[in-house]
Amino acid sequence: MATISLTRRSTSFHHQKNGSVVEQIGGLIRVHKGGYVERPPVVAHVSCMVPFGHEVVATDVTIDKYTNLWVRVYAPTNRPFTSKRPLVVYFHGGGFCVGSASWACYHDFLVNLAREACCFVVSVNYRLAPESRLPAAYDDGFNVIMWLNQEALKGTVRELKGCDYSSLYLAGDSAGANIAYHVASRLVSRPVFSPKGIILIQPFFGGESRTMSEEHSIQPVSSALTLVASDTYWRLVLPVGFTRDHPWCNPLAKGAPRLSDMRLFKTLVCVAELDILKDRNLDFSAALASMGAPVQSVIYKDVGHAFQVLHNYPHSRTRTQEMMAHVRAFINQ
Repeated sequence: MATISLTRRSTSFHHQKNGSVVEQIGGLIRVHKGGYVERPPVVAHVSCMVPFGHEVVATDVTIDKYTNLWVRVYAPTNRPFTSKRPLVVYFHGGGFCVGSASWACYHDFLVNLAREACCFVVSVNYRLAPESRLPAAYDDGFNVIMWLNQEALKGTVRELKGCDYSSLYLAGDSAGANIAYHVASRLVSRPVFSPKGIILIQPFFGGESRTMSEEHSIQPVSSALTLVASDTYWRLVLPVGFTRDHPWCNPLAKGAPRLSDMRLFKTLVCVAELDILKDRNLDFSAALASMGAPVQSVIYKDVGHAFQVLHNYPHSRTRTQEMMAHVRAFINQ
């Protein structure tokens, strides 16, 4: 897997349209006063082709052409199935504002996940903010579950044959973990098949009150998330006029979905030791546990936010293998 650089020197913007810049995150996104949004190609987009020898096949499937909702489906081929295998629905990170299921770093990561965890993966390409603010990404995630509900009956996607729809997991990293959590909370009261568990990798939550790791964690140049960037993402994502204590941002805030409802799902929370979100992730895990939810939290030492896809820390590859092993054990319990 390639190492991705997200330093401010890694790319530049080439267009000036529709007025002055009102929000920007260095190297990733620039929003102009007139609504024009720039996203430079900091990460390459790749097709669904998987190189020979990786023991995984993949295909892209359009779900809703009007909203451009599509998924990339990964199926392991590395060992004969004596029984059906778990299905992981995965939401990529990027602060809800950048990223794609076709980004090379996510394609590589999910090829490896499908092979190492011996599971099927459906990677969701959801709508991005600020053009489509929340709850658009949650709606897209829920619509993918509705599509899978029909696919379980019709069996039209060849690459999904052999997956166990009764062993469904919602997963994601950063903003994608936030989406997985909120889609799961919607499914509590909906008459569709329910996920068996959720896998939250460095979930992107926030709040008006700062945590110790947000205030005092000194981030290196290679960090994928700083406090300034986090605040900017939330301004671009939440409905205009709302604070970071909106329930979509802060799952522990007043008015948020009841954590007690999440007792229906076993939960794995993967925390990066050097991440500014570390304390918030651990507080969330503790709150879930206090409600009687079956939750596991794992801290990965000496790495920061998005280490598993960006490989921007010396120990990233080792910690990524550790996390793959934890995910495999979790979905095969």
